[in-house]
Amino acid sequence: MTEGLSIGTAIVLGLLGGAHCIGMCGGIAATVGMTRPDSRTPAIILLLGYNGGRLLSYALAGALLGGLGVLVAGGTATLVLRTLAGLMLVAMGLYIGQWWKGLLLLERAGSGLWRYLRPVAARFLPARTPLQALALGLLWGWLPCGLVYSTLIWASAAGDWQSSALLMASFGLGTLPAMLATGLMAAQLRQLLARRLTQQLAGSLIILFGLFSLIAILAP
Repeated sequence: MTEGLSIGTAIVLGLLGGAHCIGMCGGIAATVGMTRPDSRTPAIILLLGYNGGRLLSYALAGALLGGLGVLVAGGTATLVLRTLAGLMLVAMGLYIGQWWKGLLLLERAGSGLWRYLRPVAARFLPARTPLQALALGLLWGWLPCGLVYSTLIWASAAGDWQSSALLMASFGLGTLPAMLATGLMAAQLRQLLARRLTQQLAGSLIILFGLFSLIAILAP
């Protein structure tokens, strides 16, 4: 993997983006985590199934876009991809910190596909079995999300589809604490992540990641 494109960075991006994840997917996670009398499966198992499906969808998207990146890799194209990856980190930080909402354009770009997937995903609600939760996560992972899309563009610069898929799965892993906390009604963590200062600190750190990546490109 190139500079700045590491599993550790991907996990941290997921952790720092937790507040946004709660806003985008918190409702569905809470629904999956609700205890229902007609389900014998513990809430935590359903949540793990849902999030496992979500991570698989991220990995699949990473493999698809990473494969496209391989087709244009080499020479100037690689430099362009790495520069774009750094810029996407900066844009992601501005988005998380609520200073700039330009990534909403990416979300609109994915709304066409989601229009067809959402009715299918709704068939698995409420999820009563781990398999239903897994299927729900696989579909819900394609929900238009500026954070996921920007991370996907960043991961596509890894150089091969396997690395891109691994980076996206690692990013998804980083979002797990926030999503599990939402599903299990961990109010204190949700309140912390929802604070403006927390979002600004997270956004600032992601911007620093992006600037570091851009500086590494220029370094001899």
